[in-house]
Amino acid sequence: MTLSTPFQPTRRSVLGGLAAGGALALSPARFASAQSAAPIRLGFQLHRTGIGAAYGRWYERTTQAALKVLNEAGGINGRPVEVIFEDDGTDPRRGAEVVEKLATQAGCDLIFGALFSHVVVGSAPRAGELKIPYLVCSEGFHVASGTLNRWTLQPGITDVRAQVSSMAPWVTQNLGRKVTMLFPDYAFGHDHRDYFSAALKAQGGEILELVPIPPTETSFTRYFPRIPAATEVLYHVMVGPAVLSFVKELGEFYAGGGRPQIFGFIDSLEAVDTASPGLEFLEGTHFWEGHCRMRQADASEHEDFYRAAVGVDANGASVADARDVSTYAHMFSCWETLFVIRDAMVAAGYQGPADRQRLVEAVEAMTTMPLSREHVQGDKVFNGRTHQVFGHQYISRVEGGKLVRVHATAIEDSLYPDAVDYTAMAF
Repeated sequence: MTLSTPFQPTRRSVLGGLAAGGALALSPARFASAQSAAPIRLGFQLHRTGIGAAYGRWYERTTQAALKVLNEAGGINGRPVEVIFEDDGTDPRRGAEVVEKLATQAGCDLIFGALFSHVVVGSAPRAGELKIPYLVCSEGFHVASGTLNRWTLQPGITDVRAQVSSMAPWVTQNLGRKVTMLFPDYAFGHDHRDYFSAALKAQGGEILELVPIPPTETSFTRYFPRIPAATEVLYHVMVGPAVLSFVKELGEFYAGGGRPQIFGFIDSLEAVDTASPGLEFLEGTHFWEGHCRMRQADASEHEDFYRAAVGVDANGASVADARDVSTYAHMFSCWETLFVIRDAMVAAGYQGPADRQRLVEAVEAMTTMPLSREHVQGDKVFNGRTHQVFGHQYISRVEGGKLVRVHATAIEDSLYPDAVDYTAMAF
């Protein structure tokens, strides 16, 4: 739809309640009172189409589940909550248009949900101009770098710089020090290139070759001959609809044996079953996971509650269809961000758009986020100056076609010096 199209909410756009237990139990009297109040309307910038579609589908499902839990617990400040989903095509230009549409035509109180870095970078300036809170569920260093604005925050998922900084020591100590990197050639991939290279060097390692690949690429065999024979660790991170082709073609390249140790980001296999035919060569390789797709033996009750609410089984697939594999390593960010929004609105006494600045200041004032039903991925620390959250990272090994966690980083492993103080900036 174009900006001139009148906004028409659909049954799918406006979401309601799901029964919840424990700390989020429903208060019937409170909820009945909330129904008489005008709803809080949240805009969700969704990658429903384009190269981010696999993520968008699960970001929407996760947000729907979180919203149901939230509304059954009474909504926010005694008011029910609606989420309006709008597709941005995983496109920066359309992203800015979606921000404007959600803010002006749909009358949303804030906007959240964007994942792909180039979309965030293309959309955040418009959110700043409109002075509307823009909470992204991305991973790029773009927020914490200071290149965006005070209205843009990332409180629900860690950034690439923190991820790679915390894991580089484990990679060098357990897999090797001479590394070749395969990465997508846009902002997200450039963060991997820059910050893993720096972290590796700090551990006494070296990058032998950097191999950028267009994120819209569909065939990858021509890139693999660039991998030097002296490579001890092949580091890969790929995105988009062709990730299965990427991994299968990598396996074909090493079909004759002699492959190096392989350390990948699960982005290369998001929404893909690790036991798929053609992926047998991944046995014994390692992956970063933001949230362990397979249920681990020590899973918390909060983890089990989340899986049930979202409809994901112990293997990380839909309970309705085992072939429908989730983007589990990232989608928790939508769940956690929605509850950050709730907590910030409560702290700010949020009533409407006039309180948007107070909402941002309430998020900036947050510090610790304990493991809970609201923060199911793990406990976190929020840095209000940089608008960035820090948490644990997980390294898993493929064993029998399943992802088994072998290492979890400490939060302090991922911290780095502030590059910005947004709280000193004008709104």
